[in-house]
Amino acid sequence: MPRVAKELGPLDVKRATHAGGKGNTMLPVGGVAGLYLQITPKGGKTWILRAAMAGRRAEIGLGGFPTVTLAQARDKAREARDKIERGVDPMAERKAAREALAAATSKGLTFAEAANKYLEAKLDAYRNEKHRNQWRATLEQLAFPVLGKLAVSQITVQDVLLVLHPIWTDRTETASRLRGRIESVLSWATVAGHRTGDNPARWAGNLKELLPAPSKVKAKGNQPALSLDDAPRWFSAIRQREGFGPRALEFAALTAARSGEVRGAIWSEIDLDRTLWIVPAERMKMGKEHRVPLTDPALALLKALPKLDGTDLVFPSSRGGQLSDMTLSATMRRLHEADILADGPGFLDRVSKRPAVPHGLRSTFRDWVAERTDFPGDLAEVALAHKVGNAVEAAYRRGDMVEKRRTMMSAWANFLKGNDAKSATVFSQKSGS
Repeated sequence: MPRVAKELGPLDVKRATHAGGKGNTMLPVGGVAGLYLQITPKGGKTWILRAAMAGRRAEIGLGGFPTVTLAQARDKAREARDKIERGVDPMAERKAAREALAAATSKGLTFAEAANKYLEAKLDAYRNEKHRNQWRATLEQLAFPVLGKLAVSQITVQDVLLVLHPIWTDRTETASRLRGRIESVLSWATVAGHRTGDNPARWAGNLKELLPAPSKVKAKGNQPALSLDDAPRWFSAIRQREGFGPRALEFAALTAARSGEVRGAIWSEIDLDRTLWIVPAERMKMGKEHRVPLTDPALALLKALPKLDGTDLVFPSSRGGQLSDMTLSATMRRLHEADILADGPGFLDRVSKRPAVPHGLRSTFRDWVAERTDFPGDLAEVALAHKVGNAVEAAYRRGDMVEKRRTMMSAWANFLKGNDAKSATVFSQKSGS
């Protein structure tokens, strides 16, 4: 048994100093065999219990002074010695408690936190910055609204389906990529010890049994679009809805822009004086700056929007970030359902008879140009920011025909509002370029 030293009092402990030299000073405390006050060269003080366990000497830390007082240190030392006499290793017990706490904490890691940790570790593998941004944006916009706050340990197949179902048919390629990215995040969470069991986002032998194969879905053709006859009725319905979601859809219809371009629009891109919305190249699918002429209805919409503090987004979500693509899809779906409840036909694609989706608004615009106007098809392709043929590029290489497109977009806005604008749809080569 270790020698029992003379008992120190609280004042002795407070006044104790280092004995000099490089190593720590071990000062016997007394009161409990093997209890020491360890003093570092810089004056730090901790409690150490020296005891024999399984034939070897161990040093058990009991905390630092003054957080742990002299009386508390003696109590801890007695408790540790009692455990040793009963065959319990206090150090192993403490390690097990720390691991259990870490495991409990890990179970609380949310999907959003796991995604951020995964991206921090993996995004450097993607050399293309646009790819890195798309990877992150896809998760933030499509997965986080459903999975973001859920603990990764609790995410099930049904949770993943809630993310994928709304876009699996209409945005199959995006949905398929999203599934793979969710699977990657959850795989990381499993390997990192934050979850156990099968990956609920795995395709083979899992989601494959619950969702149609992407190749089968793609065969159905283009995304469902509003029929031309229903477009004015739909536009009237959307204008009666309140909120940033409906306004974003209305703006998307008026500009024939992609959902992502509208949802990511910021006020600094809007030039009200020149009546232009200038979308920078990094936000465009084709990687080229796109100038969008703002018609009177589009300008009126923008001027009526409130500008929220803390964000430059034109159409922010209630949380201050970008609206999700699911928000616009849900708004479109609710319009369709409300029309049916009111004994209407809903808003269906003329060919597939499927409910129209936000991206289909661009197809409706393209159909309008082709079927009901004399505007050149190439002008519509420029408005849609599509890649056009070499001959067209050569013909229009000195400009983007923004003023000619302004005439076309004004006629389109009149059509959406239900006005008879037949004369305005006749394209004139004399209009500005």
